[in-house]
Amino acid sequence: MPRDSSATKTRLLDAAFTEFAAYGIAGARVDRIAEAAAANKRLIYAYFGNKEQLFDEVLRRAMAAGAESVPFDVEDLPGYAGAIFDHLVARPDLMRLRLWKLLERPSATGLEPDAFRSKAAEVAEAQLRGEVAREMEPDDLLTMVLAAAQAWFWAAEGADPGEAGRSWSPPRLALHRSAVVEAARRMSEPKRDGE
Repeated sequence: MPRDSSATKTRLLDAAFTEFAAYGIAGARVDRIAEAAAANKRLIYAYFGNKEQLFDEVLRRAMAAGAESVPFDVEDLPGYAGAIFDHLVARPDLMRLRLWKLLERPSATGLEPDAFRSKAAEVAEAQLRGEVAREMEPDDLLTMVLAAAQAWFWAAEGADPGEAGRSWSPPRLALHRSAVVEAARRMSEPKRDGE
């Protein structure tokens, strides 16, 4: 029976995501990834190159999945921030992966710069139309909206990004989400005459 290389790659990427989120690049072990994926560790090198390239592919895949799960909506930046918050509650390990990227592989790019530039351009156009506040530059406003969506995962209450969201009670979770949406609304809502 022929091997299904796409299924093996998927298992390896899933196992690598879990491993990298838990241990970062330096602490991740190729043996554990291969064992968790029920695959030969040589396939990791054959499919992805080295451990850093595997991390880059895991990160790219996670970012693409996030972009697909949480589509950007320049007409509803508060809703977008709330949707990101919800996505991170469902997948708090994404914050850990992002933290490892910032600590161990800050020069790795992938989808992030292009996606950010595209969103910032949409914000700029919405500002010109008067649909979004103009007090900040488009990239600053977008950065602040994204920061609001992620803030509770970095706060002292959620100091472990891998546990943030899982340990919050439903009422506390609702309050956090409400604060995220309100912050994004205040930053992005255009001022009306007389305000």
